[in-house]
Amino acid sequence: SPVGMRTRMNRVTLFVDFLHRSDITPNAITPAHLSQFTTTLMHHHAKTISAIHVATRSFLQFLYLKGFHEKDLSSDVPCFKSSYGTRIPSVWKPEDVKKLLASIDRANSTGKRDYAILLLVTRLGMRVGDIKSLKLSDLQWEHRRINVVQQKTLRTVDYPILKDIGWAIIDYLKDGRPKTDTPFLFIRHNAPFEPFGMHANLHNIITKYARRAGIVFPKEQHHGLHSLRHTLAKTLLDMHTPLEVISQVLGHMDIQSTKVYLSIDLEGLRRCALDPQAVFDYDLT
Repeated sequence: SPVGMRTRMNRVTLFVDFLHRSDITPNAITPAHLSQFTTTLMHHHAKTISAIHVATRSFLQFLYLKGFHEKDLSSDVPCFKSSYGTRIPSVWKPEDVKKLLASIDRANSTGKRDYAILLLVTRLGMRVGDIKSLKLSDLQWEHRRINVVQQKTLRTVDYPILKDIGWAIIDYLKDGRPKTDTPFLFIRHNAPFEPFGMHANLHNIITKYARRAGIVFPKEQHHGLHSLRHTLAKTLLDMHTPLEVISQVLGHMDIQSTKVYLSIDLEGLRRCALDPQAVFDYDLT
């Protein structure tokens, strides 16, 4: 995907910069240079180092296949042990989500846009990239559906236009969206009124309204738009929604990706816990 390619290129750039600083040409790279490069990464998180190593190996294979180096040095990149335990998702308190939405001034055009965007995340769990790429033609009003190809999975996903979402989008289209020929639904509200940029993560929307609502987040809590997807998953778990349904709602290709949310279902985990005393007292005879 474009996002994946951009991330890979950013990681490869670290290695290229190292070669440039060390005055090393591609055809002169040695295993010793790879070890030296690894030492420059030690201030990064272990998982970040592993990800950079993956990109570096791909780049070294590229150099070999294209004739820039006589050997494939990808296997000479030092191995770096890293635990791949999945991070526990950050979720919002339900009352904070309500405060966030209530803090939006829906009397102005920017507020109308931001309210519709946040509803798509909090109610449908749409990813930021899919919201930015959403086009007017994706809104199937006659069927009350939103049909969009996910940027991350390239799969077509069908979302319902819930009542509050529908009215928020209508309000934005009628009285908030600047006049423009772009086919994209959500646009910048500064001339020349273009779609959001490729690298825009819309985090400023969260920051703006969270501050206005007086929401204070714990230091370790992530509070970007993606965390609102986690919050929706937690809400569905609390409603005893089957994991398969949650997976479909969030647009996961594999239910294994959805199982990470089981770690935040504290009530469900309590029901799974064994009573040690009951185990000890159990009569095997």
